[in-house]
Amino acid sequence: MEIGCLSVSHKRAKVGEIEKIAREDYFLPIISSLPFQEVAYILTCNRFEVYALGFSVQENLIKLSKRLGVESFAEIYTGEDCIRHLMRVCAGIESMIVGENEILGQVKASLQKCVKKGLTKENLGRVFAKAIQVGSKVRRETAISKGALSIGSAAVELAERVLGSLSGKKVLIVGAGEMGELVAKAIHNNVETILIANRTFSKAETLAKKINGIAVRFDRLQEFLRICDVVISATSAPHIVISRQAVESAMKDRKRRLVIIDIALPRDVEESVRELENVELFTIDDLRAISEENMRRREKEVKKAEEIIERELEHFKVYLKDLGAKKAIVAMYSHAGKFVDEEVDELYCELSKLGVSEEVKPLLRAFAISLIKKFLSEPTMKLKLAARNGDFELIDAILKVFGDENAFQHSEEGMLKESKGIVKERELL
Repeated sequence: MEIGCLSVSHKRAKVGEIEKIAREDYFLPIISSLPFQEVAYILTCNRFEVYALGFSVQENLIKLSKRLGVESFAEIYTGEDCIRHLMRVCAGIESMIVGENEILGQVKASLQKCVKKGLTKENLGRVFAKAIQVGSKVRRETAISKGALSIGSAAVELAERVLGSLSGKKVLIVGAGEMGELVAKAIHNNVETILIANRTFSKAETLAKKINGIAVRFDRLQEFLRICDVVISATSAPHIVISRQAVESAMKDRKRRLVIIDIALPRDVEESVRELENVELFTIDDLRAISEENMRRREKEVKKAEEIIERELEHFKVYLKDLGAKKAIVAMYSHAGKFVDEEVDELYCELSKLGVSEEVKPLLRAFAISLIKKFLSEPTMKLKLAARNGDFELIDAILKVFGDENAFQHSEEGMLKESKGIVKERELL
Protein backbone atom coordinates (compact mmCIF):
# COMPACT_ATOMS: atom_id res chain seq x y z
CA MET A 1 0.00 0.00 0.00
CA GLU A 2 1.07 3.59 -0.50
CA ILE A 3 -0.11 7.05 0.42
CA GLY A 4 -1.00 9.83 -2.01
CA CYS A 5 -2.58 13.26 -2.19
CA LEU A 6 -4.63 15.23 -4.71
CA SER A 7 -4.19 18.96 -4.07
CA VAL A 8 -6.23 21.79 -5.55
CA SER A 9 -5.14 25.10 -4.04
CA HIS A 10 -4.53 28.80 -4.57
CA LYS A 11 -1.16 27.92 -6.11
CA ARG A 12 -2.69 26.82 -9.43
CA ALA A 13 -6.47 27.24 -9.11
CA LYS A 14 -8.71 30.26 -8.83
CA VAL A 15 -11.34 30.51 -6.12
CA GLY A 16 -14.10 29.84 -8.66
CA GLU A 17 -12.46 26.56 -9.69
CA ILE A 18 -12.10 25.41 -6.09
CA GLU A 19 -15.66 26.50 -5.38
CA LYS A 20 -17.09 24.17 -8.04
CA ILE A 21 -15.83 21.04 -6.29
CA ALA A 22 -15.83 22.12 -2.64
CA ARG A 23 -19.10 20.46 -1.64
CA GLU A 24 -19.20 17.23 0.32
CA ASP A 25 -22.36 16.09 -1.45
CA TYR A 26 -20.42 16.40 -4.72
CA PHE A 27 -16.93 15.07 -3.98
CA LEU A 28 -17.60 12.36 -1.37
CA PRO A 29 -19.57 10.05 -3.72
CA ILE A 30 -16.82 10.41 -6.33
CA ILE A 31 -14.11 9.57 -3.79
CA SER A 32 -16.17 6.60 -2.56
CA SER A 33 -16.34 5.22 -6.11
CA LEU A 34 -12.58 4.58 -6.07
CA PRO A 35 -10.88 1.65 -4.25
CA PHE A 36 -9.06 3.58 -1.53
CA GLN A 37 -8.47 1.87 1.82
CA GLU A 38 -8.53 5.11 3.82
CA VAL A 39 -9.27 8.71 2.93
CA ALA A 40 -8.99 12.15 4.56
CA TYR A 41 -9.80 15.52 3.04
CA ILE A 42 -8.97 19.13 3.88
CA LEU A 43 -11.30 21.91 2.78
CA THR A 44 -10.53 25.59 3.44
CA CYS A 45 -11.29 28.86 1.67
CA ASN A 46 -8.39 28.33 -0.76
CA ARG A 47 -7.56 24.63 -0.55
CA PHE A 48 -9.19 21.28 -1.34
CA GLU A 49 -7.05 18.21 -0.76
CA VAL A 50 -7.74 14.49 -0.67
CA TYR A 51 -5.27 12.16 1.06
CA ALA A 52 -5.67 8.47 0.30
CA LEU A 53 -4.11 5.17 1.28
CA GLY A 54 -4.35 2.08 -0.92
CA PHE A 55 -2.92 0.15 -3.83
CA SER A 56 -2.23 1.90 -7.19
CA VAL A 57 -2.94 5.15 -5.36
CA GLN A 58 -1.39 7.44 -8.00
CA GLU A 59 -3.44 5.85 -10.76
CA ASN A 60 -6.62 6.24 -8.70
CA LEU A 61 -5.84 9.86 -7.78
CA ILE A 62 -5.44 10.64 -11.48
CA LYS A 63 -8.88 9.08 -12.03
CA LEU A 64 -10.22 11.20 -9.17
CA SER A 65 -8.82 14.39 -10.70
CA LYS A 66 -10.51 13.59 -14.01
CA ARG A 67 -13.85 12.75 -12.41
CA LEU A 68 -13.72 16.00 -10.44
CA GLY A 69 -12.69 17.90 -13.57
CA VAL A 70 -9.55 19.36 -11.97
CA GLU A 71 -6.78 17.53 -13.84
CA SER A 72 -5.49 20.70 -15.53
CA PHE A 73 -4.68 22.48 -12.26
CA ALA A 74 -4.46 19.73 -9.61
CA GLU A 75 -1.20 18.51 -8.10
CA ILE A 76 -0.62 14.88 -7.12
CA TYR A 77 1.93 13.76 -4.53
CA THR A 78 2.72 10.18 -3.55
CA GLY A 79 4.77 8.43 -0.89
CA GLU A 80 7.42 10.55 0.80
CA ASP A 81 6.44 13.63 -1.22
CA CYS A 82 2.86 13.32 0.02
CA ILE A 83 3.89 13.17 3.67
CA ARG A 84 6.27 16.12 3.16
CA HIS A 85 3.48 18.12 1.53
CA LEU A 86 1.10 17.50 4.44
CA MET A 87 3.80 18.59 6.89
CA ARG A 88 4.31 21.78 4.86
CA VAL A 89 0.56 22.43 4.88
CA CYS A 90 0.41 22.01 8.67
CA ALA A 91 3.45 24.27 9.10
CA GLY A 92 1.74 27.06 7.15
CA ILE A 93 4.32 27.06 4.35
CA GLU A 94 1.78 26.13 1.68
CA SER A 95 -0.79 28.69 2.86
CA MET A 96 -1.67 31.71 0.76
CA ILE A 97 -0.71 33.77 3.83
CA VAL A 98 2.51 32.01 4.85
CA GLY A 99 2.71 31.32 8.58
CA GLU A 100 -1.00 31.80 9.28
CA ASN A 101 -2.12 29.86 12.34
CA GLU A 102 -5.63 28.89 11.23
CA ILE A 103 -4.54 26.01 8.98
CA LEU A 104 -3.35 23.83 11.87
CA GLY A 105 -6.76 24.00 13.52
CA GLN A 106 -8.45 23.39 10.18
CA VAL A 107 -6.39 20.23 9.57
CA LYS A 108 -7.20 18.95 13.06
CA ALA A 109 -10.91 19.61 12.50
CA SER A 110 -10.78 17.90 9.08
CA LEU A 111 -9.11 14.85 10.59
CA GLN A 112 -11.71 14.60 13.36
CA LYS A 113 -14.52 14.85 10.83
CA CYS A 114 -13.02 12.14 8.60
CA VAL A 115 -12.43 9.82 11.56
CA LYS A 116 -16.03 10.35 12.67
CA LYS A 117 -17.27 9.52 9.17
CA GLY A 118 -15.21 6.32 9.21
CA LEU A 119 -13.06 7.47 6.27
CA THR A 120 -9.79 7.77 8.19
CA LYS A 121 -8.45 4.94 10.33
CA GLU A 122 -5.22 4.32 12.24
CA ASN A 123 -2.84 4.29 9.26
CA LEU A 124 -3.70 7.61 7.66
CA GLY A 125 -4.51 8.98 11.10
CA ARG A 126 -0.94 8.25 12.15
CA VAL A 127 0.42 10.29 9.24
CA PHE A 128 -1.89 13.22 10.02
CA ALA A 129 -0.98 13.10 13.72
CA LYS A 130 2.71 13.33 12.82
CA ALA A 131 2.13 16.21 10.39
CA ILE A 132 0.13 18.14 12.99
CA GLN A 133 2.91 17.54 15.52
CA VAL A 134 5.47 18.88 13.01
CA GLY A 135 3.29 21.93 12.33
CA SER A 136 3.27 22.74 16.04
CA LYS A 137 7.04 22.16 16.29
CA VAL A 138 7.72 24.57 13.41
CA ARG A 139 5.71 27.28 15.15
CA ARG A 140 7.54 26.71 18.45
CA GLU A 141 11.04 26.66 16.99
CA THR A 142 10.78 29.37 14.31
CA ALA A 143 9.22 32.80 14.02
CA ILE A 144 7.21 31.84 10.93
CA SER A 145 3.93 32.72 12.68
CA LYS A 146 5.20 35.72 14.63
CA GLY A 147 2.98 38.66 13.76
CA ALA A 148 1.52 36.60 10.95
CA LEU A 149 -1.39 37.70 8.84
CA SER A 150 -4.50 35.62 8.32
CA ILE A 151 -6.92 35.58 5.39
CA GLY A 152 -9.14 37.79 7.54
CA SER A 153 -6.46 40.36 8.33
CA ALA A 154 -5.26 40.29 4.70
CA ALA A 155 -8.80 41.21 3.63
CA VAL A 156 -8.71 44.19 6.00
CA GLU A 157 -5.31 45.22 4.62
CA LEU A 158 -6.70 45.01 1.08
CA ALA A 159 -9.59 47.30 2.08
CA GLU A 160 -7.10 49.80 3.53
CA ARG A 161 -5.08 49.78 0.31
CA VAL A 162 -8.15 50.31 -1.84
CA LEU A 163 -9.55 53.15 0.28
CA GLY A 164 -6.27 54.59 1.52
CA SER A 165 -7.45 54.27 5.11
CA LEU A 166 -10.41 52.89 7.05
CA SER A 167 -10.43 55.91 9.33
CA GLY A 168 -13.99 57.17 9.73
CA LYS A 169 -15.40 54.34 7.59
CA LYS A 170 -18.35 52.08 8.30
CA VAL A 171 -17.54 48.37 7.88
CA LEU A 172 -20.07 45.56 7.61
CA ILE A 173 -18.82 42.05 8.40
CA VAL A 174 -21.12 39.31 7.15
CA GLY A 175 -20.56 36.09 9.09
CA ALA A 176 -19.67 35.73 12.77
CA GLY A 177 -17.73 32.47 12.52
CA GLU A 178 -13.98 31.94 12.82
CA MET A 179 -13.10 33.94 9.70
CA GLY A 180 -15.53 36.75 10.55
CA GLU A 181 -13.94 37.04 13.98
CA LEU A 182 -10.45 37.24 12.44
CA VAL A 183 -11.65 40.10 10.23
CA ALA A 184 -13.25 41.90 13.17
CA LYS A 185 -10.12 41.64 15.32
CA ALA A 186 -7.92 42.89 12.48
CA ILE A 187 -9.85 46.12 11.94
CA HIS A 188 -8.13 49.10 13.55
CA ASN A 189 -9.80 51.08 16.31
CA ASN A 190 -10.17 54.19 14.17
CA VAL A 191 -12.98 52.65 12.13
CA GLU A 192 -16.12 54.66 12.77
CA THR A 193 -18.51 51.70 13.01
CA ILE A 194 -18.26 47.92 12.75
CA LEU A 195 -21.51 46.13 11.99
CA ILE A 196 -21.81 42.35 12.38
CA ALA A 197 -24.49 40.40 10.50
CA ASN A 198 -25.09 36.69 11.01
CA ARG A 199 -28.03 34.36 10.39
CA THR A 200 -27.94 33.39 14.07
CA PHE A 201 -28.32 36.81 15.69
CA SER A 202 -26.94 35.69 19.06
CA LYS A 203 -23.60 34.88 17.39
CA ALA A 204 -23.50 38.36 15.87
CA GLU A 205 -24.18 39.82 19.33
CA THR A 206 -21.40 37.77 20.92
CA LEU A 207 -18.82 38.91 18.36
CA ALA A 208 -20.05 42.51 18.47
CA LYS A 209 -19.45 42.62 22.24
CA LYS A 210 -15.90 41.35 21.79
CA ILE A 211 -14.88 44.13 19.39
CA ASN A 212 -17.22 46.92 20.50
CA GLY A 213 -19.28 46.61 17.33
CA ILE A 214 -22.99 46.55 16.56
CA ALA A 215 -24.93 43.37 15.80
CA VAL A 216 -27.51 43.71 13.02
CA ARG A 217 -30.26 41.41 11.80
CA PHE A 218 -29.33 39.29 8.80
CA ASP A 219 -32.68 39.87 7.10
CA ARG A 220 -31.94 43.62 7.10
CA LEU A 221 -28.66 43.18 5.23
CA GLN A 222 -29.75 45.28 2.26
CA GLU A 223 -30.45 48.29 4.49
CA PHE A 224 -26.91 48.25 5.84
CA LEU A 225 -25.38 47.85 2.38
CA ARG A 226 -26.68 51.38 1.75
CA ILE A 227 -24.72 52.98 4.58
CA CYS A 228 -21.45 51.02 4.70
CA ASP A 229 -18.19 51.83 2.93
CA VAL A 230 -16.75 48.31 3.14
CA VAL A 231 -18.40 44.90 3.24
CA ILE A 232 -16.29 41.85 4.11
CA SER A 233 -18.24 38.62 3.70
CA ALA A 234 -17.04 35.39 5.31
CA THR A 235 -19.95 33.03 5.88
CA SER A 236 -19.99 29.26 5.47
CA ALA A 237 -23.25 29.34 3.51
CA PRO A 238 -23.44 26.93 0.54
CA HIS A 239 -25.22 29.56 -1.57
CA ILE A 240 -25.09 33.24 -2.56
CA VAL A 241 -25.63 35.54 0.43
CA ILE A 242 -25.30 38.94 -1.27
CA SER A 243 -27.08 39.04 -4.61
CA ARG A 244 -26.65 41.49 -7.47
CA GLN A 245 -30.23 42.62 -6.95
CA ALA A 246 -29.57 43.47 -3.28
CA VAL A 247 -26.44 45.49 -4.09
CA GLU A 248 -28.07 47.18 -7.07
CA SER A 249 -31.00 48.25 -4.91
CA ALA A 250 -28.67 49.54 -2.19
CA MET A 251 -26.62 51.58 -4.67
CA LYS A 252 -29.69 53.53 -5.83
CA ASP A 253 -29.69 55.38 -2.54
CA ARG A 254 -25.98 56.25 -2.40
CA LYS A 255 -23.43 58.07 -4.53
CA ARG A 256 -20.09 56.99 -2.99
CA ARG A 257 -18.36 53.75 -3.93
CA LEU A 258 -18.82 50.46 -2.12
CA VAL A 259 -15.93 48.03 -1.59
CA ILE A 260 -16.95 44.39 -1.16
CA ILE A 261 -14.40 41.71 -0.23
CA ASP A 262 -15.62 38.12 -0.46
CA ILE A 263 -13.37 35.64 1.37
CA ALA A 264 -15.90 32.81 1.60
CA LEU A 265 -15.85 29.43 -0.13
CA PRO A 266 -18.26 28.89 -1.77
CA ARG A 267 -18.38 32.60 -2.56
CA ASP A 268 -20.99 34.71 -0.78
CA VAL A 269 -21.30 37.46 -3.38
CA GLU A 270 -22.80 37.08 -6.84
CA GLU A 271 -20.02 37.50 -9.42
CA SER A 272 -21.97 39.98 -11.59
CA VAL A 273 -21.94 42.49 -8.71
CA ARG A 274 -18.58 43.70 -10.05
CA GLU A 275 -20.39 45.03 -13.15
CA LEU A 276 -22.29 47.61 -11.09
CA GLU A 277 -21.20 51.24 -11.12
CA ASN A 278 -19.31 52.44 -8.02
CA VAL A 279 -18.98 48.87 -6.73
CA GLU A 280 -15.59 47.16 -6.41
CA LEU A 281 -15.71 43.42 -5.74
CA PHE A 282 -12.62 41.52 -4.57
CA THR A 283 -12.19 37.81 -3.82
CA ILE A 284 -9.50 35.58 -2.32
CA ASP A 285 -7.71 35.69 -5.69
CA ASP A 286 -7.06 39.41 -5.09
CA LEU A 287 -5.10 38.70 -1.90
CA ARG A 288 -2.15 37.29 -3.87
CA ALA A 289 -0.11 40.53 -3.82
CA ILE A 290 -0.38 40.75 -0.03
CA SER A 291 0.46 37.04 0.15
CA GLU A 292 3.64 37.50 -1.91
CA GLU A 293 4.81 40.41 0.25
CA ASN A 294 4.18 38.33 3.37
CA MET A 295 6.17 35.45 1.85
CA ARG A 296 9.18 37.69 1.14
CA ARG A 297 9.20 38.88 4.77
CA ARG A 298 9.25 35.29 6.02
CA GLU A 299 11.76 33.68 3.63
CA LYS A 300 14.39 33.10 6.34
CA GLU A 301 11.85 31.48 8.68
CA VAL A 302 10.49 29.33 5.85
CA LYS A 303 13.99 27.90 5.31
CA LYS A 304 14.24 27.06 9.01
CA ALA A 305 10.81 25.43 8.86
CA GLU A 306 11.82 23.37 5.83
CA GLU A 307 14.91 22.10 7.65
CA ILE A 308 12.75 20.97 10.58
CA ILE A 309 10.34 19.25 8.20
CA GLU A 310 13.14 17.33 6.45
CA ARG A 311 14.58 16.15 9.78
CA GLU A 312 11.17 15.08 11.07
CA LEU A 313 10.39 13.36 7.78
CA GLU A 314 13.58 11.29 8.04
CA HIS A 315 12.67 10.28 11.60
CA PHE A 316 9.16 9.37 10.48
CA LYS A 317 10.47 7.25 7.60
CA VAL A 318 12.59 5.25 10.05
CA TYR A 319 9.54 4.89 12.29
CA LEU A 320 7.43 3.62 9.37
CA LYS A 321 10.13 1.13 8.39
CA ASP A 322 10.28 -0.14 11.96
CA LEU A 323 6.52 -0.68 11.83
CA GLY A 324 7.06 -2.99 8.87
CA ALA A 325 9.48 -5.11 10.89
CA LYS A 326 7.21 -4.99 13.93
CA LYS A 327 4.41 -6.92 12.25
CA ALA A 328 6.78 -9.74 11.29
CA ILE A 329 8.44 -9.73 14.72
CA VAL A 330 5.08 -9.89 16.50
CA ALA A 331 4.09 -12.78 14.21
CA MET A 332 7.23 -14.73 15.18
CA TYR A 333 6.86 -14.18 18.91
CA SER A 334 3.12 -14.82 18.79
CA HIS A 335 3.68 -18.13 16.99
CA ALA A 336 6.32 -19.20 19.51
CA GLY A 337 4.18 -18.05 22.43
CA LYS A 338 1.35 -20.37 21.45
CA PHE A 339 3.35 -23.38 22.64
CA VAL A 340 4.68 -22.09 25.95
CA ASP A 341 1.80 -23.12 28.21
CA GLU A 342 1.31 -26.43 26.43
CA GLU A 343 5.00 -27.41 26.68
CA VAL A 344 5.32 -26.23 30.28
CA ASP A 345 2.28 -28.30 31.26
CA GLU A 346 3.70 -31.40 29.55
CA LEU A 347 7.10 -30.95 31.20
CA TYR A 348 5.55 -30.42 34.63
CA CYS A 349 3.42 -33.54 34.15
CA GLU A 350 6.62 -35.57 33.79
CA LEU A 351 8.38 -33.76 36.66
CA SER A 352 5.42 -34.27 38.98
CA LYS A 353 5.95 -38.02 38.65
CA LEU A 354 9.35 -37.40 40.23
CA GLY A 355 7.75 -35.55 43.14
CA VAL A 356 8.41 -32.00 41.93
CA SER A 357 5.83 -29.55 43.41
CA GLU A 358 3.56 -27.27 41.34
CA GLU A 359 5.50 -24.23 42.62
CA VAL A 360 8.09 -24.93 39.94
CA LYS A 361 5.65 -24.15 37.06
CA PRO A 362 6.26 -20.34 37.05
CA LEU A 363 10.00 -21.03 36.89
CA LEU A 364 9.54 -23.42 33.97
CA ARG A 365 7.40 -20.84 32.20
CA ALA A 366 9.94 -18.06 32.77
CA PHE A 367 12.68 -20.35 31.45
CA ALA A 368 10.67 -21.13 28.29
CA ILE A 369 10.03 -17.45 27.63
CA SER A 370 13.68 -16.57 28.20
CA LEU A 371 14.74 -19.32 25.80
CA ILE A 372 12.39 -18.03 23.08
CA LYS A 373 13.64 -14.47 23.53
CA LYS A 374 17.26 -15.53 23.18
CA PHE A 375 16.51 -17.78 20.25
CA LEU A 376 14.62 -15.03 18.38
CA SER A 377 16.84 -12.08 19.34
CA GLU A 378 19.12 -12.40 16.29
CA PRO A 379 16.23 -12.88 13.79
CA THR A 380 14.57 -9.85 15.41
CA MET A 381 17.63 -7.66 14.83
CA LYS A 382 17.93 -8.89 11.25
CA LEU A 383 14.28 -8.07 10.55
CA LYS A 384 14.71 -4.53 11.91
CA LEU A 385 17.82 -4.09 9.77
CA ALA A 386 16.00 -5.49 6.73
CA ALA A 387 13.18 -2.98 7.18
CA ARG A 388 15.59 -0.06 7.42
CA ASN A 389 17.41 -1.27 4.31
CA GLY A 390 14.17 -1.68 2.40
CA ASP A 391 14.42 -5.49 2.22
CA PHE A 392 10.70 -6.13 2.50
CA GLU A 393 10.91 -9.51 0.76
CA LEU A 394 12.37 -10.96 3.97
CA ILE A 395 9.58 -9.39 6.03
CA ASP A 396 6.92 -10.75 3.68
CA ALA A 397 8.53 -14.20 3.86
CA ILE A 398 8.39 -14.16 7.68
CA LEU A 399 4.75 -13.06 7.55
CA LYS A 400 3.92 -15.91 5.19
CA VAL A 401 5.62 -18.44 7.48
CA PHE A 402 4.47 -17.15 10.86
CA GLY A 403 1.61 -14.76 10.23
CA ASP A 404 -0.77 -13.50 7.59
CA GLU A 405 -0.45 -15.55 4.40
CA ASN A 406 -1.75 -12.55 2.46
CA ALA A 407 1.21 -10.44 3.53
CA PHE A 408 1.35 -6.81 2.53
CA GLN A 409 3.23 -5.58 -0.47
CA HIS A 410 5.59 -3.31 1.41
CA SER A 411 7.21 -0.10 0.30
CA GLU A 412 9.20 2.48 2.22
CA GLU A 413 6.40 5.03 2.06
CA GLY A 414 3.58 2.55 2.27
CA MET A 415 4.67 0.88 5.48
CA LEU A 416 1.87 2.39 7.46
CA LYS A 417 0.01 -0.44 9.12
CA GLU A 418 1.07 -1.36 12.65
CA SER A 419 0.59 -5.00 13.61
CA LYS A 420 -2.57 -6.02 15.38
CA GLY A 421 -1.44 -9.66 15.66
CA ILE A 422 -2.49 -11.55 18.78
CA VAL A 423 0.45 -12.26 21.07
CA LYS A 424 -0.47 -14.92 23.56
CA GLU A 425 2.48 -14.17 25.80
CA ARG A 426 2.98 -10.40 25.99
CA GLU A 427 6.07 -10.87 28.12
CA LEU A 428 7.80 -12.38 25.11
CA LEU A 429 8.20 -8.85 23.81
